[in-house]
Amino acid sequence: MGAITSCCDSCFSSRNANAREPLLLDVERDAVADLLQFLENRTTTNFFSGNPLNALTTLSFSENVDLQRSAALAFAEITEKEIRPVGRDTLEPILFLLSSHDTEVQRAASAALGNLAVNAENKVLIVKLGGLEPLIRQMLSPNVEVQCNAVGCVTNLATHDDNKTKIAKSGALVPLTRLARSKDMRVQRNATGALLNMTHSDENRQQLVLAGAIPVLVNLLNSPDTDVQYYCTTALSNIAVDGNNRKKLAQSEPKLVQSLVALMDSPGLKVQCQAALALRNLASDEKYQLEIVKFDGLPALLRLIGSTYLPLILSSAACVRNVSIHPQNETPIIEAGFLKPLVNLLSFSETEELQCHAISTLRNLAASSVKNKGEIIRSGAVAKIKELVLTCPIAVQSEMTACVAVLALSEELKPKLLEMGILEVLIPLAQSQSVDVQGNSAAAIGNLASKGDPPAADIDYSAFSEVWDAPDGGLHRYLLSFLSSSDPTFQHIAVWTIAQLLDSGDQGLLANFRSSTQLLPLINALATAVPVSGSSTPSSSVGTHHAAGSLADSTMEGGAGNEIANLSSRIVEVLTNPDGGSFTPGELTGGGRHSRTTSSSTTRERNQADESGDDTGDESGEEQLRRSVREALGGGQNGRQ
Repeated sequence: MGAITSCCDSCFSSRNANAREPLLLDVERDAVADLLQFLENRTTTNFFSGNPLNALTTLSFSENVDLQRSAALAFAEITEKEIRPVGRDTLEPILFLLSSHDTEVQRAASAALGNLAVNAENKVLIVKLGGLEPLIRQMLSPNVEVQCNAVGCVTNLATHDDNKTKIAKSGALVPLTRLARSKDMRVQRNATGALLNMTHSDENRQQLVLAGAIPVLVNLLNSPDTDVQYYCTTALSNIAVDGNNRKKLAQSEPKLVQSLVALMDSPGLKVQCQAALALRNLASDEKYQLEIVKFDGLPALLRLIGSTYLPLILSSAACVRNVSIHPQNETPIIEAGFLKPLVNLLSFSETEELQCHAISTLRNLAASSVKNKGEIIRSGAVAKIKELVLTCPIAVQSEMTACVAVLALSEELKPKLLEMGILEVLIPLAQSQSVDVQGNSAAAIGNLASKGDPPAADIDYSAFSEVWDAPDGGLHRYLLSFLSSSDPTFQHIAVWTIAQLLDSGDQGLLANFRSSTQLLPLINALATAVPVSGSSTPSSSVGTHHAAGSLADSTMEGGAGNEIANLSSRIVEVLTNPDGGSFTPGELTGGGRHSRTTSSSTTRERNQADESGDDTGDESGEEQLRRSVREALGGGQNGRQ
């Protein structure tokens, strides 16, 4: 308070020394005396009400610059030590001081307002009372101290949701963007912090883009200051949420990915985390998925995913998940050594989100290549899935069963999956309360039962007999549930799966089907049912997207309904044939006559086609049936977000 006291004392001495200076008004002289007395007892004085506030108000509205300085300095020092909600009677004199032409008054008044703007109630009231206009003028001041305090105040005001749009429309963004390039690091920090606070809504992000903030933020990624790096990285991460903004970034900022990759090696953990999140958001687009790999982002992501700091693990896992969407990135990610860390993350039961990122990435990596599918199985992923899937959250179950469904598309790997006992967990999950989990599990079972072209020669179908009655009622109960469903797609998958199993020629399975007194009546009913045209499955989703294996996008048409009836009729014939002598393997499903594509391009393109509508008029009924189960796999872009 010494500076304030000296300033007040100088008001008296300077007037006595120069008779030509106007004398203090009596009320001003009394206010100075009162303020000096209050300062002597400042530890017990409340300066925000009563006589202390009256004295400060009188000095603030004085035409004497020295008195204004005293008031501004007092407000700055008082608010630095005590922040509380205040009324307009406190804010109005400070806002008046902001309009002063004196640099010292501006500096101290903006510091006081910035201190008060830490309080949420004060943030709203300051803007309501018109505080933005004088602050914008001060941001244009040639004085660095004034700039710094004014921008710092705007930064605090911008943390309140009620103020963000008002600030964006006030004209503050252009001077903030200019000050982000200031040579003074304090001004730069405050300005980039304010820009970050303005990136939390679509409208404000667009205003920032129009104000020219993008090239400034990208350039400052190379700042030596960790705080500036953090503010700019986080702001760009938020801006990249919008697809149109990503296109603008792609067109105008060719070095953005390299800068963000470099920041994943920053000494600041929060900068590393935000760099990975920014890359995650950018990797919503194909161009950036490829660039992250091209510019050596994988080694840094691998290091972060092995961190012990949870936010780093989450951000890097989310980024890798998006990068793995692109088919060209599957092998590079596997070769970079991600499989083991991803499998280990499946056990991270404390964070469901992290488990979903890990298993979704594994599913994406399995999409295109039989070799990659084999690597994933050898990494221990299926064993870990089998260990965890029955007890993990439904969202994780959905992703895990979807991954198994994709792996089960490989003819080479089906024997291995059956040998590992994967049916022991798929059977109970096919009766889950979650439609997604049901659909994924049913698709996996169907894929394991199906015969490709050429078929796997060494599939031991006795694995299906081993789970006929158990666990949870076994394969028998699952088929009963799907056959008796009112949903045509569930009926569709059940009939097709039965046809595949009988087509195997396994006598144990044939005996099990014939011994059931419940299956045959249901199949018979489907054989004689009138097909329903245009029926569709119930919609379901996990989070904001359909997981691979979701039944939500499949649609049953009349042609497929006819095929259900036709297949059901043939199944009835086989099961009711007394000696079975007329049945030969391949009879029901045509064996190798219809190839079953195992390339992930089918699932990727299938999702794209689903969005614009499928043309199914030229497909055979059997191919429609196969297509329905393929669609149950999903596995493309909609399941990879």
